[in-house]
Amino acid sequence: MTHDPFGGTFPAMTTPFRDDAELSIDFETLGDHARRLVEGGVDGLVPVGTTGESATMTHDEHIEVVAATVDAVADYDVPVIAGAGSNNTRESRRLARRAADAGADGLLLISPYYNIPEPAGMEAHFRAVADAVDLPQIIYNVPGRTGRNIDVETAVSLASHENIVGYKAASGDMNRICEVIERTAADSFGVFSGDDALTLPVVATGGVGTISVAANVEPRRTSEMVEAARADEMDRARRRHRELGPLFRELFVRTNPIPVNEACGIRGYHDARMRAPLSRLSDTEREALRRVLEALEPLPEAGA
Repeated sequence: MTHDPFGGTFPAMTTPFRDDAELSIDFETLGDHARRLVEGGVDGLVPVGTTGESATMTHDEHIEVVAATVDAVADYDVPVIAGAGSNNTRESRRLARRAADAGADGLLLISPYYNIPEPAGMEAHFRAVADAVDLPQIIYNVPGRTGRNIDVETAVSLASHENIVGYKAASGDMNRICEVIERTAADSFGVFSGDDALTLPVVATGGVGTISVAANVEPRRTSEMVEAARADEMDRARRRHRELGPLFRELFVRTNPIPVNEACGIRGYHDARMRAPLSRLSDTEREALRRVLEALEPLPEAGA
Protein backbone atom coordinates (compact mmCIF):
# COMPACT_ATOMS: atom_id res chain seq x y z
CA MET A 1 0.00 0.00 0.00
CA THR A 2 1.37 3.39 -0.97
CA HIS A 3 1.01 6.70 0.83
CA ASP A 4 -1.12 8.01 -2.06
CA PRO A 5 -4.89 8.28 -1.63
CA PHE A 6 -6.74 5.00 -1.87
CA GLY A 7 -10.42 4.29 -1.87
CA GLY A 8 -13.30 1.94 -2.41
CA THR A 9 -15.16 -0.28 0.03
CA PHE A 10 -13.52 -1.34 3.29
CA PRO A 11 -15.69 -3.40 5.67
CA ALA A 12 -15.31 -2.46 9.30
CA MET A 13 -15.05 -6.14 10.19
CA THR A 14 -17.01 -7.89 12.88
CA THR A 15 -15.07 -10.28 15.15
CA PRO A 16 -16.40 -13.84 15.60
CA PHE A 17 -16.21 -15.31 19.12
CA ARG A 18 -16.27 -18.90 20.33
CA ASP A 19 -18.95 -20.32 22.61
CA ASP A 20 -16.73 -20.66 25.68
CA ALA A 21 -16.56 -19.03 29.09
CA GLU A 22 -14.30 -16.20 27.91
CA LEU A 23 -15.89 -15.74 24.47
CA SER A 24 -12.43 -16.20 23.02
CA ILE A 25 -11.77 -15.12 19.45
CA ASP A 26 -12.68 -17.66 16.77
CA PHE A 27 -9.68 -17.21 14.49
CA GLU A 28 -10.71 -19.90 12.01
CA THR A 29 -14.07 -18.23 11.38
CA LEU A 30 -12.37 -14.82 11.33
CA GLY A 31 -10.18 -16.02 8.46
CA ASP A 32 -13.19 -17.38 6.58
CA HIS A 33 -15.02 -14.09 7.12
CA ALA A 34 -12.06 -12.05 5.80
CA ARG A 35 -11.71 -14.18 2.67
CA ARG A 36 -15.47 -14.11 1.99
CA LEU A 37 -15.43 -10.32 2.08
CA VAL A 38 -12.48 -10.06 -0.29
CA GLU A 39 -14.04 -12.57 -2.67
CA GLY A 40 -17.21 -10.46 -2.48
CA GLY A 41 -15.34 -7.61 -4.13
CA VAL A 42 -14.26 -5.27 -1.33
CA ASP A 43 -11.10 -3.21 -1.71
CA GLY A 44 -9.60 -3.78 1.74
CA LEU A 45 -10.39 -4.76 5.31
CA VAL A 46 -10.56 -2.87 8.60
CA PRO A 47 -10.30 -5.21 11.61
CA VAL A 48 -10.49 -4.23 15.30
CA GLY A 49 -12.41 -1.02 14.97
CA THR A 50 -15.58 -0.26 16.88
CA THR A 51 -17.51 -2.82 14.82
CA GLY A 52 -14.87 -5.43 15.68
CA GLU A 53 -15.41 -4.87 19.43
CA SER A 54 -11.87 -3.65 20.02
CA ALA A 55 -13.03 -1.97 23.23
CA THR A 56 -13.50 -5.40 24.87
CA MET A 57 -10.16 -6.87 23.75
CA THR A 58 -6.83 -7.02 25.46
CA HIS A 59 -3.97 -5.46 23.52
CA ASP A 60 -2.61 -8.93 22.76
CA GLU A 61 -5.98 -10.06 21.38
CA HIS A 62 -6.19 -6.87 19.34
CA ILE A 63 -2.88 -7.55 17.62
CA GLU A 64 -3.68 -11.24 17.20
CA VAL A 65 -6.80 -10.27 15.22
CA VAL A 66 -4.74 -7.94 13.02
CA ALA A 67 -2.16 -10.66 12.38
CA ALA A 68 -4.83 -13.28 11.67
CA THR A 69 -6.58 -10.98 9.19
CA VAL A 70 -3.31 -10.20 7.41
CA ASP A 71 -2.53 -13.92 7.21
CA ALA A 72 -6.02 -14.83 5.99
CA VAL A 73 -5.80 -12.55 2.94
CA ALA A 74 -2.09 -12.95 2.22
CA ASP A 75 -2.87 -14.41 -1.20
CA TYR A 76 -5.07 -11.44 -2.16
CA ASP A 77 -3.90 -8.00 -3.22
CA VAL A 78 -5.86 -6.03 -0.61
CA PRO A 79 -4.72 -3.76 2.22
CA VAL A 80 -5.52 -4.39 5.87
CA ILE A 81 -6.16 -1.14 7.78
CA ALA A 82 -5.90 -1.91 11.48
CA GLY A 83 -7.74 -0.04 14.18
CA ALA A 84 -5.13 1.41 16.53
CA GLY A 85 -6.83 4.31 18.25
CA SER A 86 -7.00 5.15 21.93
CA ASN A 87 -7.68 8.08 24.22
CA ASN A 88 -4.15 7.58 25.53
CA THR A 89 -1.54 8.84 23.06
CA ARG A 90 1.21 6.55 24.35
CA GLU A 91 -1.12 3.57 24.11
CA SER A 92 -2.16 4.47 20.57
CA ARG A 93 1.49 4.72 19.53
CA ARG A 94 2.20 1.31 21.03
CA LEU A 95 -0.81 -0.27 19.32
CA ALA A 96 0.16 1.37 16.04
CA ARG A 97 3.71 0.02 16.21
CA ARG A 98 2.49 -3.45 17.10
CA ALA A 99 -0.08 -3.41 14.29
CA ALA A 100 2.67 -2.42 11.85
CA ASP A 101 4.84 -5.28 13.11
CA ALA A 102 1.85 -7.64 12.63
CA GLY A 103 1.72 -6.73 8.95
CA ALA A 104 -0.96 -4.03 8.79
CA ASP A 105 -0.83 -1.88 5.66
CA GLY A 106 -2.38 1.15 7.32
CA LEU A 107 -4.05 2.39 10.48
CA LEU A 108 -7.47 3.73 11.49
CA LEU A 109 -7.24 6.12 14.45
CA ILE A 110 -10.36 7.12 16.34
CA SER A 111 -10.13 10.51 18.01
CA PRO A 112 -9.47 10.46 21.77
CA TYR A 113 -12.66 9.68 23.69
CA TYR A 114 -13.77 10.37 27.25
CA ASN A 115 -10.98 12.85 28.06
CA ILE A 116 -12.25 15.03 25.14
CA PRO A 117 -9.13 17.03 24.22
CA GLU A 118 -9.26 20.53 22.80
CA PRO A 119 -8.30 20.92 19.11
CA ALA A 120 -4.62 21.52 19.88
CA GLY A 121 -4.42 18.34 21.94
CA MET A 122 -6.38 16.42 19.30
CA GLU A 123 -3.97 17.45 16.58
CA ALA A 124 -0.91 16.72 18.72
CA HIS A 125 -2.28 13.25 19.44
CA PHE A 126 -2.68 12.32 15.76
CA ARG A 127 0.68 13.83 14.82
CA ALA A 128 2.42 11.88 17.57
CA VAL A 129 1.13 8.58 16.15
CA ALA A 130 1.84 9.62 12.56
CA ASP A 131 5.39 10.59 13.51
CA ALA A 132 5.95 7.28 15.29
CA VAL A 133 4.73 4.84 12.61
CA ASP A 134 5.48 5.13 8.90
CA LEU A 135 2.18 3.76 7.60
CA PRO A 136 -0.78 5.47 5.90
CA GLN A 137 -3.20 6.58 8.59
CA ILE A 138 -6.90 7.51 8.53
CA ILE A 139 -8.24 9.73 11.29
CA TYR A 140 -11.74 8.86 12.43
CA ASN A 141 -14.39 11.41 13.41
CA VAL A 142 -17.29 9.81 15.28
CA PRO A 143 -18.52 12.32 17.89
CA GLY A 144 -21.38 10.06 18.95
CA ARG A 145 -18.76 7.71 20.38
CA THR A 146 -16.10 10.17 21.48
CA GLY A 147 -17.95 13.24 22.68
CA ARG A 148 -16.16 15.69 20.37
CA ASN A 149 -15.87 16.43 16.67
CA ILE A 150 -12.53 16.69 14.94
CA ASP A 151 -12.71 20.33 13.86
CA VAL A 152 -12.51 21.01 10.14
CA GLU A 153 -9.42 23.17 10.72
CA THR A 154 -7.76 20.29 12.57
CA ALA A 155 -8.56 17.82 9.81
CA VAL A 156 -7.26 20.19 7.14
CA SER A 157 -4.07 20.81 9.08
CA LEU A 158 -3.49 17.08 9.63
CA ALA A 159 -3.90 16.42 5.90
CA SER A 160 -0.49 18.05 5.43
CA HIS A 161 1.23 15.20 7.32
CA GLU A 162 2.68 12.71 4.85
CA ASN A 163 1.42 9.71 6.83
CA ILE A 164 -2.13 11.01 7.39
CA VAL A 165 -3.90 10.10 4.17
CA GLY A 166 -7.58 9.99 5.06
CA TYR A 167 -10.54 10.97 7.19
CA LYS A 168 -13.38 8.64 8.16
CA ALA A 169 -16.47 10.82 8.48
CA ALA A 170 -19.16 9.56 10.86
CA SER A 171 -20.55 12.81 12.23
CA GLY A 172 -23.67 12.78 10.04
CA ASP A 173 -22.92 16.43 9.20
CA MET A 174 -22.68 16.71 5.40
CA ASN A 175 -21.70 20.39 5.58
CA ARG A 176 -18.66 19.48 7.68
CA ILE A 177 -17.82 16.49 5.47
CA CYS A 178 -18.08 18.52 2.26
CA GLU A 179 -15.86 21.25 3.68
CA VAL A 180 -13.15 18.74 4.55
CA ILE A 181 -13.41 17.27 1.02
CA GLU A 182 -13.20 20.72 -0.57
CA ARG A 183 -10.30 21.96 1.52
CA THR A 184 -8.14 18.84 1.18
CA ALA A 185 -8.74 18.24 -2.54
CA ALA A 186 -5.18 19.32 -3.41
CA ASP A 187 -3.61 17.00 -0.82
CA SER A 188 -2.84 13.28 -0.98
CA PHE A 189 -5.86 12.75 1.21
CA GLY A 190 -9.24 11.02 0.90
CA VAL A 191 -12.51 11.25 2.82
CA PHE A 192 -14.32 8.00 3.60
CA SER A 193 -17.94 7.72 4.66
CA GLY A 194 -18.27 6.18 8.10
CA ASP A 195 -22.06 6.09 7.92
CA ASP A 196 -23.56 3.62 5.43
CA ALA A 197 -26.64 5.73 4.77
CA LEU A 198 -24.42 8.66 3.72
CA THR A 199 -21.95 6.73 1.59
CA LEU A 200 -23.52 7.67 -1.73
CA PRO A 201 -23.73 11.42 -1.01
CA VAL A 202 -20.20 11.45 0.45
CA VAL A 203 -18.72 9.75 -2.62
CA ALA A 204 -20.88 11.81 -4.98
CA THR A 205 -19.42 15.00 -3.48
CA GLY A 206 -15.82 13.86 -3.77
CA GLY A 207 -15.24 11.25 -1.08
CA VAL A 208 -13.13 8.24 -2.00
CA GLY A 209 -15.15 5.40 -0.48
CA THR A 210 -16.55 3.90 2.68
CA ILE A 211 -15.47 2.10 5.81
CA SER A 212 -18.70 0.19 6.04
CA VAL A 213 -20.68 -1.84 8.55
CA ALA A 214 -23.15 -3.09 5.92
CA ALA A 215 -20.37 -4.52 3.76
CA ASN A 216 -19.96 -7.31 6.32
CA VAL A 217 -23.21 -8.78 5.01
CA GLU A 218 -23.53 -7.17 1.57
CA PRO A 219 -19.98 -6.77 0.26
CA ARG A 220 -20.88 -7.02 -3.42
CA ARG A 221 -23.78 -4.57 -3.44
CA THR A 222 -21.89 -2.08 -1.27
CA SER A 223 -18.81 -2.34 -3.47
CA GLU A 224 -20.85 -1.90 -6.63
CA MET A 225 -22.56 1.18 -5.22
CA VAL A 226 -19.24 2.80 -4.37
CA GLU A 227 -17.58 1.75 -7.61
CA ALA A 228 -20.48 3.15 -9.64
CA ALA A 229 -20.50 6.43 -7.72
CA ARG A 230 -16.74 6.86 -8.15
CA ALA A 231 -17.18 6.25 -11.89
CA ASP A 232 -20.01 8.82 -12.02
CA GLU A 233 -22.47 6.08 -13.00
CA MET A 234 -25.12 7.54 -10.77
CA ASP A 235 -28.13 5.58 -11.99
CA ARG A 236 -26.39 2.32 -11.05
CA ALA A 237 -25.15 3.80 -7.76
CA ARG A 238 -28.62 5.03 -6.83
CA ARG A 239 -30.14 1.63 -7.65
CA ARG A 240 -27.76 -0.12 -5.26
CA HIS A 241 -28.31 2.57 -2.63
CA ARG A 242 -32.09 2.07 -2.79
CA GLU A 243 -31.69 -1.70 -2.51
CA LEU A 244 -29.46 -1.31 0.54
CA GLY A 245 -31.41 1.46 2.26
CA PRO A 246 -33.62 -0.82 4.40
CA LEU A 247 -30.52 -2.74 5.53
CA PHE A 248 -28.71 0.48 6.44
CA ARG A 249 -31.63 1.41 8.67
CA GLU A 250 -31.94 -2.00 10.33
CA LEU A 251 -28.21 -2.15 11.09
CA PHE A 252 -28.52 0.91 13.30
CA VAL A 253 -31.74 0.23 15.21
CA ARG A 254 -29.50 -0.58 18.18
CA THR A 255 -25.90 0.19 19.08
CA ASN A 256 -23.41 -0.96 16.46
CA PRO A 257 -22.24 -3.75 16.24
CA ILE A 258 -25.25 -5.51 17.74
CA PRO A 259 -27.41 -5.61 14.57
CA VAL A 260 -24.58 -6.46 12.16
CA ASN A 261 -23.53 -9.40 14.32
CA GLU A 262 -27.14 -10.58 14.29
CA ALA A 263 -27.16 -10.19 10.49
CA CYS A 264 -24.01 -12.29 10.20
CA GLY A 265 -25.71 -14.92 12.33
CA ILE A 266 -28.86 -14.91 10.18
CA ARG A 267 -26.76 -15.28 7.03
CA GLY A 268 -24.69 -18.07 8.60
CA TYR A 269 -21.38 -16.22 8.36
CA HIS A 270 -20.65 -16.43 12.07
CA ASP A 271 -22.61 -16.72 15.30
CA ALA A 272 -24.01 -13.52 16.77
CA ARG A 273 -21.99 -13.74 19.97
CA MET A 274 -20.83 -10.44 21.45
CA ARG A 275 -18.88 -9.65 24.56
CA ALA A 276 -20.54 -7.90 27.48
CA PRO A 277 -21.84 -5.29 27.89
CA LEU A 278 -23.37 -5.67 24.41
CA SER A 279 -26.74 -7.42 24.29
CA ARG A 280 -28.82 -9.18 21.64
CA LEU A 281 -31.65 -7.83 19.51
CA SER A 282 -35.18 -8.56 20.61
CA ASP A 283 -37.07 -11.28 18.73
CA THR A 284 -39.12 -8.61 16.97
CA GLU A 285 -36.02 -6.68 15.88
CA ARG A 286 -34.31 -9.86 14.73
CA GLU A 287 -37.28 -10.87 12.60
CA ALA A 288 -37.42 -7.42 11.00
CA LEU A 289 -33.74 -7.74 10.14
CA ARG A 290 -34.28 -11.25 8.79
CA ARG A 291 -37.01 -9.98 6.44
CA VAL A 292 -34.73 -7.25 5.08
CA LEU A 293 -31.92 -9.75 4.50
CA GLU A 294 -34.25 -12.21 2.78
CA ALA A 295 -35.45 -9.44 0.45
CA LEU A 296 -31.82 -8.88 -0.63
CA GLU A 297 -31.26 -12.50 -1.65
CA PRO A 298 -30.11 -13.91 -3.98
CA LEU A 299 -27.02 -11.79 -4.46
CA PRO A 300 -26.62 -10.36 -7.95
CA GLU A 301 -23.79 -11.31 -10.23
CA ALA A 302 -20.87 -8.90 -10.28
CA GLY A 303 -21.73 -5.88 -12.39
CA ALA A 304 -25.45 -6.69 -12.45
